[in-house]
Amino acid sequence: MTVFLVDDHEMVRLGLRTYLMLDPSIDVLGEASGGVEAIQAIQAMAAREEPVPDLVLMDLMMPDMNGVEATRELIASFPELKIVMLTSFMEDEQVVEAIQAGAVSYVLKTVSAEELVYALRGASKGMPVMSGEVSQALTRGLRKRAAQPDDEGLTEREKEVLLLIADGKANKDISEELHISIKTVKTHVSNLLMKCELQDRTQLAVFAHRNGWVKSG
Repeated sequence: MTVFLVDDHEMVRLGLRTYLMLDPSIDVLGEASGGVEAIQAIQAMAAREEPVPDLVLMDLMMPDMNGVEATRELIASFPELKIVMLTSFMEDEQVVEAIQAGAVSYVLKTVSAEELVYALRGASKGMPVMSGEVSQALTRGLRKRAAQPDDEGLTEREKEVLLLIADGKANKDISEELHISIKTVKTHVSNLLMKCELQDRTQLAVFAHRNGWVKSG
């Protein structure tokens, strides 16, 4: 297995790299301190016709681009890439968004080293590996979404994009404000139009106002 590490804490990356390199079947190809850096690094590997990693071990909360957005970007460019979310956070919505973004597994940083390697091996085969508490969080998150029809099942990021559209922002402005690529913004807009069953951005803006999501003044 070839692995790429993404975490904004250098000591975490060092610890992960040190342990994983002890396993002769695992090769750590590189690392990044944030989502944007990770995307650029892996795209550069592909551009140089170098092998891209089989797996990305991705942190969730990072300052430049969170793990969910980075996962969406990477999967869009490299559909065969397997991503394991490794994080200290386990809110229901975060688990749902990570899995829907394309992560194979969602693993807490409290796992043992052996459990982490097991999750990586499972992910390399497309097999989700989650603890019981993470599975429960995923189930709760999905149930909460099903019980909230008023928001059309929108993710938190989609809501953010929707509010910026309602504020008259263009795709470029949204990209800069949310620190995501224009390609990702366009994907969110397409998803919004589909979920809300609307035809254009103007209708999306009206939809946001009608649902009381936009504060006047």
